[in-house]
Amino acid sequence: MGHASALSPYFQPKISLSLQSEAFGISASCYRAHGLLLSFPNTASSFPSRRTCFRFSTLVVRAADGGARRQSSVRRVYRQSQGESAFRSAPVQQITSFVVPAGSFVAFTFADSFVEIGGENLDAKTKGPTLVENKSPAPAKGMNWSFAAGTNLFPGLTAKIDRESKQKLNEFAKEIRSFSIVDMSGCNFGDEGLFFLAESLAYNQTLEEVSFAANGITAEGIKAFDRVLQSNFVLKTLNLSGNPIGDEGAKSLCDILVDNNSIEKLQLNSADLGDEGAKAIADLLKKNSNLRVIELNNNMIDYSGFTSLAGAFLENATVRSIYLNGNYGGALGANALAKGLEGNKSLRELHLQGNSIGDEGVRALMSGLSASKVKLTHLDLGNNSISAKGAFHIAEYVKKSKSLFWLNMYMNDIGDQGAEKVAEALKQNRSLAIIDLGGNNIHAKGISEIAQVLKDNSVISTLEVGYNPIGPDGAEALSEVLKFHGSIKSLKLGWCQIGAKGAEYIADTLKYNNTITILDLRGNGLRDEGARCLARSLKVVNEVLNELDLGFNEIRDDGAFAIAQALKANEDVKITSLNLANNFLTKFGQSALTDARDHVYEMNEKEVNIVF
Repeated sequence: MGHASALSPYFQPKISLSLQSEAFGISASCYRAHGLLLSFPNTASSFPSRRTCFRFSTLVVRAADGGARRQSSVRRVYRQSQGESAFRSAPVQQITSFVVPAGSFVAFTFADSFVEIGGENLDAKTKGPTLVENKSPAPAKGMNWSFAAGTNLFPGLTAKIDRESKQKLNEFAKEIRSFSIVDMSGCNFGDEGLFFLAESLAYNQTLEEVSFAANGITAEGIKAFDRVLQSNFVLKTLNLSGNPIGDEGAKSLCDILVDNNSIEKLQLNSADLGDEGAKAIADLLKKNSNLRVIELNNNMIDYSGFTSLAGAFLENATVRSIYLNGNYGGALGANALAKGLEGNKSLRELHLQGNSIGDEGVRALMSGLSASKVKLTHLDLGNNSISAKGAFHIAEYVKKSKSLFWLNMYMNDIGDQGAEKVAEALKQNRSLAIIDLGGNNIHAKGISEIAQVLKDNSVISTLEVGYNPIGPDGAEALSEVLKFHGSIKSLKLGWCQIGAKGAEYIADTLKYNNTITILDLRGNGLRDEGARCLARSLKVVNEVLNELDLGFNEIRDDGAFAIAQALKANEDVKITSLNLANNFLTKFGQSALTDARDHVYEMNEKEVNIVF
């Protein structure tokens, strides 16, 4: 944006919406532009869901003179896909306040939008910006719009600019009233922007999900939801993550939600919440019987806050998932939760990653879960300073559980002894399908115990043991079992120090195994020798592997050539994703892989996504 002093005061104000089209590769017509996603159901398409959604990434204010706008760098903002539950930070160049003389030209530009309109297929091959101008209704009286917290259109602007700006924004807000999903994360529109949008959202009777994550919203802005939820009775998901609402904002929000009968999922990750905020949420859970999912990751909730939440679980009978990752519960907080869960029957997911619970905290928690009627399906205890002693308590719970489906023990330090305890539990458990033991200092001895369990266990489908120094011997122990036993579909062995010899064992397994569809071998120093071993198995034998990740393996052109030949030779190859990024390929190896990809498509019409 140019400086105010460089603007000429002799232009007529004008507001424009700029869309840049590009093909998207699906049956529906698509348009991509900066910061705007408009998606409607296409009656002629085969989308599984008919919900409509609105995506608004960045609102850019540009000032120009003589109709020739100043050049500004193109900014593309992509949304992460969590499960997830992750939000994106606001762009570096935020929406800002500025001072311009009366009569200056101001253009609201939405660049790089993505528009999908059902019923009318627009030409997706059109290049260049398209100017869209609509006549706008008169603005609502008393409306005061700002582009960032605490800023307004500068009073020095002419009345015409102020009026037309409000007209355009009012028209835009009116249009979003019909969307069922509204995602405006990372726009940094602040409290006043939220008040403006709330007016439209309040009357949207199809809105089911709304995300205002990372927008600089404070406790003051939370008051906007009072009138929204008084009029909107269908909103089910409210995401305010990444906003510094603090404890005061949490209290205001909880006061608003006490009698709400629609919100089922509340996301307040990284919202500067402390114990007082947790207490407010606990009080809400005692009164509200509609909430199902609460996300409070990466806040500052300590033992006192955990105690408050534990008290709420004694009374609440509807919450099914609680996310408390990245807080400060510690052993005392885990102990408090254990007591609260003893009287709870509804909870199904408990996420406590990164709370420094330790062995004592795990002992208390597992004891409480075992004594309760809670039927957990998901338990996350990653990064909690758990040793082999703590693994023993977890194993005892796993032995008895008939409902646990997903267990995360990632980045602890259970070692071989702890792996043996877990293996003993898996011999008895017949519900656990996904287990993550990555980063636990497990060697060949410990992984051998886990491998033996797979001979008789047909339930486990995903095994993550990456970042453990199992070496070639550990790879051999797994390979011998997985040749003809188990039901592993996803095997993750990244950064396990297996080397080319370990790759040979894994390649031998692929000749016989008919279940593994996802194989992660990143960072194992396979080099060309290991790549050739894998290529030999893929060349004429394996027909089930879909995804192969060989990133960070020091593979050079010779290894790439071998894999390329394997893809060409095996007409029944099922690989759709091959990652060779961060290796030592030159343009020759890359060209060979590209040629192989094209060959597979020409011969079988199968698309292979190759990354290098």
